[in-house]
Amino acid sequence: MESHNVFGTLWAAFGMTAYYMALVWINTLLGMFLSPLFLIPMTWLQDRVAARGRRTEPVATR
Repeated sequence: MESHNVFGTLWAAFGMTAYYMALVWINTLLGMFLSPLFLIPMTWLQDRVAARGRRTEPVATR
């Protein structure tokens, strides 16, 4: 069985901390920059559907 001293444990903890901080950072950036790419066209679609709903003529009643 191998034994590592305290510095090996600290080095591993530092590496894992840096990895997870980078993971959170890249996921935050992706959310900030990719969300508008989906939200803006979705608002265009909603506007088009709403305009189509307003253009329909009311049904004539007798």
